[in-house]
Amino acid sequence: MKTNTRKDGLKLATIAVMFGLGATMGIAQASSITLNFHSGLAQSRPEAEHLDRFAQLVEEKSGGELKIRVSHAGALGLREADILRTLQRGMVDMALLYGEYYTRDAPALASVYAQGAITEAEQHLEILPVIKELYDDGFSKWGIHTVGGVIAPIFDVGLHCKDPVNSLEDLQGKKVRVWSRHLVDTFDQLGVSAQVIPQNDMYMALQTGVVDCAYYLSTVAKTVSLHEVTKYESYLHPWAAAPWIFGISERALGRLNDAQRHALEEAGQEVWETTLELAVSPEREAQAREEREALGITILPAFSEEDVAIFVAAAWNAWESMAKQAGEDGERYYNTVTHALDDILDISKLEISEHSD
Repeated sequence: MKTNTRKDGLKLATIAVMFGLGATMGIAQASSITLNFHSGLAQSRPEAEHLDRFAQLVEEKSGGELKIRVSHAGALGLREADILRTLQRGMVDMALLYGEYYTRDAPALASVYAQGAITEAEQHLEILPVIKELYDDGFSKWGIHTVGGVIAPIFDVGLHCKDPVNSLEDLQGKKVRVWSRHLVDTFDQLGVSAQVIPQNDMYMALQTGVVDCAYYLSTVAKTVSLHEVTKYESYLHPWAAAPWIFGISERALGRLNDAQRHALEEAGQEVWETTLELAVSPEREAQAREEREALGITILPAFSEEDVAIFVAAAWNAWESMAKQAGEDGERYYNTVTHALDDILDISKLEISEHSD
């Protein structure tokens, strides 16, 4: 009897332990959270790979307590122009943010950075902390907390034309395709006719003579078959690429515990630093140039330093006008970035001078 009683006691103790473990596991599972993440980018874009990596890192660093469900290519049915309002209202937990998309609700965000801002790729890396700080400020006004993001590669920007063009003088009388109103205003100051044409319509516009040249990212020109409708290319300046920001609504952030928040912040920062290391690559640009030449493109000498200086001055004038139209925040963002760029340029000149001595 005593033996049976002891065995029964052990069984009951085992059952109790198993029940306790099951209850604990149930609580852990119940406390795990999945956040819905909107991205308007196609999954084939390189940025999407970093976004998927972000989701993977969040799950790993949180021990499975926090998961990110990424919906690529706007699969949630959300409009980019509405994303600030959507996040503010808590209708989606997270989103991939790009400041230039929100000219209706937050025009100042489009004034943070503009083409012609930099003349050397490395300048972009130095100005990024300033840009990130301003985006953090702008998005916070919409109840959005930023947790890192993706730094886009710095590509060469050139003029891709049917005829040889590698100076502002050559551009006179030409019609140029651009991608933003700021660039239309920039080229207008240079006496050059420019119009915004979406990327998907650029090939046909060149083929049919709507435009003579395309202002475009030379490094990826092959992917849109520009070599089929243009034969000449000349480098102008590096792309001032605004970073893609990971944003989480304050409502969603409030549902997370300290460990989950830490995992989110750490994962976002890791992706930011990884893409920072990949942003500037002379080898990538040289390889892309060789590929374009192999496709039959004649790469002309780059625009002269004098022409670049004139282009940059026009771009900054157009940028300032755009910032003023955006209001007090727009002017503040423009002044902050341009003053920082002035400091960077002065330091660069000093370093060159010291090196030459």
